[in-house]
Amino acid sequence: MAGVLPVDVVLLSHDHHADNLDDAGRALLPSAGAVLTTVAGARRLGGSARGLRAWETAELAASGRPAVEVTATPARHGPPLSRPVTGAVVGFALRRPGRDDGVLWISGDTVLFRGLREVAGRFDVGTALLHLGGVRFPVTGPLRYSMTARQAVELCGVLRPRTAVPVHYEGWAHFRQGRAAAAAELARAPADVRERFRWLPNGEPVDLPA
Repeated sequence: MAGVLPVDVVLLSHDHHADNLDDAGRALLPSAGAVLTTVAGARRLGGSARGLRAWETAELAASGRPAVEVTATPARHGPPLSRPVTGAVVGFALRRPGRDDGVLWISGDTVLFRGLREVAGRFDVGTALLHLGGVRFPVTGPLRYSMTARQAVELCGVLRPRTAVPVHYEGWAHFRQGRAAAAAELARAPADVRERFRWLPNGEPVDLPA
């Protein structure tokens, strides 16, 4: 357990790529009670930032509000051995003690690898926010740096979340699989997996099943 933190916390998969933390987001960080991110990111950001390694847990607590446990989950922002180039990233699982409706899991910017499959063995996931986009760069050819929709389907076949929400798939040139292409891939998924996915409209509140 990494200690008790104030409830106004930013969960930051990584700080060193602008598609994850842009200038507006960076300007917001000083107003947060705390920032949870990677260990390396916390060193770079300083201030209220705290780093978590995979499977470490911190508790969010505030007077009059139920506590929330935040557990860092593994993430890898590229192919094997890419960490020295792409840097460290992390995901987050949020759980309210005493609730049995599953965790809210945020994958972070990651490809599908063994660490993500370990999440299924450790948590009952109610809602999964899955970073897609199938990121690629001309200099590295076919190598991917975030999940494709096909990988998300494979993951959800293991994870079995009640709801899966695609995020991180539009707005940047290195995102190579936008919503239309991802939706076409999801349409070919088995029905019991396909029906778990929910696309969210921009700027509108949405109620999601746990």
